Amino acid sequence: MTYSSSLAVGRRNAFAGRHKNAISFQRTDHRVGPISNTIILVVLACLLGLLYLTQVTKTNTYGYQINALKQQQASLQAQNDSLEVTSASLQSTSRIQNSSVAKSMVPVAPSGSITH
Repeated sequence: MTYSSSLAVGRRNAFAGRHKNAISFQRTDHRVGPISNTIILVVLACLLGLLYLTQVTKTNTYGYQINALKQQQASLQAQNDSLEVTSASLQSTSRIQNSSVAKSMVPVAPSGSITH
């Protein structure tokens, strides 16, 4: 077979005959089958599950941080209360000594002792 005849054979198949459409339209259905549908749904469910888990993990992390800060606040509040009590007791002795009532008191010497 020569080069020209091989081209002619190829052209016969490529082009339609006389009074026929030169372009053939083929209807192709590109449907997704039931197995592919199932796989796609499973993948989407997994992605949604991962998204949900990341959000819950973030929320729990913030919850732990808030809980730690609340515990620190309670500890600092207790320490503040303790320091206020200590401050008040230290200031009370100097206030009593410097008060006008304490200055007007007369010291008393013991007058005698009791013996058995």
